[in-house]
Amino acid sequence: MSAGQIAALIAAGAFVLLVLLLAIPLLKLGRTLDEATIAIRKAHENSDPILLGANETITHVNNQLERVDGITANAQAVTGNVSALSSVFTATLGGPLVKTAALSYGLSKAIRSRRKARELGEGKHSRKRGRK
Repeated sequence: MSAGQIAALIAAGAFVLLVLLLAIPLLKLGRTLDEATIAIRKAHENSDPILLGANETITHVNNQLERVDGITANAQAVTGNVSALSSVFTATLGGPLVKTAALSYGLSKAIRSRRKARELGEGKHSRKRGRK
């Protein structure tokens, strides 16, 4: 055997060793891909009951929203009625009540000022005692 043949034999051995070293990670990667495929298949099979449950939940929520919509419509009607009632109350009794309140406030203020003036003995409209 010549030196070239020995070098070729060593190179061939090194190449076989390299192929074996690269084959191990490739085999592990193949197993990992198989496991990932199995996991995806199981997830796909288990997603049907979850989707059916979600569909039932959404149907239930839609029914509840229809009820809430009815309640909201009724509350809106009540709000309109209360608004109309307050408008009628303001139109019929609001003006006179405000005038009565203003009159009573003015009278009470006038009475207080007269009492204060009598207590002090001074005032624009107070009479002096002893004079007629």
